[in-house]
Amino acid sequence: MTITQSPYGSLCGKSIVKFVLKNANGLEAAVISYGARLVSMTAPDRAGTLADVVLGFDTLDDYVRSDTYFGATCGRYGNRITGGRFLVAGEEIQVTANEGPNHLHGGHKAFDQEVWDAHANEAENSVTFTLVSNDGQEGFPGNLILTVKYTLTDDDRLTITMTGVTDKATVLNMVNHSYWNMAGHAGGDLKNQLLQVEADFYTPVDDELLATGEIRTVIGTPFDFRQEKTLGEDRDQIVNAGSGRRTEDGSGYDHNWVLRGFGPGLRPVATLRDPTSGRAMRLSSSEPGVQIYAGGYLNPKIVGKGGHPYEKYSGVAFETQKYPCSPNYAHFPSTSLQPGEIYRHDMEVRFFVE
Repeated sequence: MTITQSPYGSLCGKSIVKFVLKNANGLEAAVISYGARLVSMTAPDRAGTLADVVLGFDTLDDYVRSDTYFGATCGRYGNRITGGRFLVAGEEIQVTANEGPNHLHGGHKAFDQEVWDAHANEAENSVTFTLVSNDGQEGFPGNLILTVKYTLTDDDRLTITMTGVTDKATVLNMVNHSYWNMAGHAGGDLKNQLLQVEADFYTPVDDELLATGEIRTVIGTPFDFRQEKTLGEDRDQIVNAGSGRRTEDGSGYDHNWVLRGFGPGLRPVATLRDPTSGRAMRLSSSEPGVQIYAGGYLNPKIVGKGGHPYEKYSGVAFETQKYPCSPNYAHFPSTSLQPGEIYRHDMEVRFFVE
């Protein structure tokens, strides 16, 4: 196992560093200190040919200009909060409204746009990013000390561990926003790739993609992935395009699934595989929910690695998380973080071939 590092540009006088982790089987994961983000991940097909299965860009400037959140660590609050308002210790908090009147992924200057400090550990084949988020950033209370650790193992697992501590009562819901395509980042529409999700329920949304507070069964709905099916089978039945828009051809999935068996430790979340190449990934997480976003807002104007345009549905994000708008629904998993507590969110992606 080896780690190499190289300059990846600078922002506001701060140098950005790229780290490439490689394991004994030739798999490679590349991460950068801008947004503590995953910028590439190679995995083999049946013939052993490696391909980059994560959507992204070739340059720092492209990441800075983009609103896609490719590969980023998002927070303080990943996902949406209605009106950007909630209570903490009986006090109403108003955070940045950056998606119409609502809050999304931490606001205008959030974790995805910060330059994180970084430390590589050759013995572990890991890179740990650290950040201090000041009290009042985007309206959130409390000074936070945060870490995001990426580790690549010799049994072809990429683990991501996110932690946080605070000096004041607050909320925290960090997510990783990588977009995956098992055919390779330039593989196009995932409609024929097979997905299974370990969930019997999901949380419906309104016309602005805001959680309604309901929890519904997936039975008889397009959200039923209890048995493996293609991503494209029922995708066009999802007509809600967010912000009150509706489209005739559908916008695909951008919803939270309620995972089975929530409790301590990792639990299965989802399996995605490409039957043509044989590449597959199996995701596990410590979190109770997963937002599955099928890339319905991607379009050819988004030019990714190697000058490849990322068309609609060309990547799928699995944002393991607490539920959307949890601070405003007492029956949703709590995102509260108190002084003396440690927030910890574990993810594991295992790559294999079928």
